[in-house]
This record gives sequence, C-alpha cells and structure tokens, in this order.
Amino acid sequence: MGFDRIANMVLRRLIGRAVNAGVNAGINAVAKRGGGKKSSRGDHPPQRAERTPEEQAERERIRAVRQARRARRAQQDQS
Repeated sequence: MGFDRIANMVLRRLIGRAVNAGVNAGINAVAKRGGGKKSSRGDHPPQRAERTPEEQAERERIRAVRQARRARRAQQDQS
C-alpha cells in the first residue's frame, strides 16, 4: 500500500470527523434556538394547560378502558 493511499485514508477520517462535529454543532444550535433540551431560556418547566371537565372525563374513560383490558389479559394469562 502506497503512502498516497495511507494519506488519503487518514485525511478521509479526519475530514469525516470534522464534518460530523460541524453537523452536530449546527443541530445543537438549532435545538437551542427552538427551545430544545439544552435551551438557555431558563429552568422553568413548561406550564400545563388546564383541562376542561370534558377532557378530564375522556381521559378517565380511556384510563378505565385500558385498566379493564389489562385486567382481562392478566386473567387470561393466569388461565
């Protein structure tokens, strides 16, 4: 293997790492700007909107259906 091929292999690795680092830096910068995990907007958690009684009732109904389904599956597994 000639020196030129070895040099090309090394340069490809170095350039690849540099490109990956640049892409990661760009993605992180966009994430910070959009308010992602690493945001510098502050340490306040997002506030949850209050649910209407209809929304709360629907959530409770769905939860009850899921619990009943789990109970049926558990009972079938025991049989």
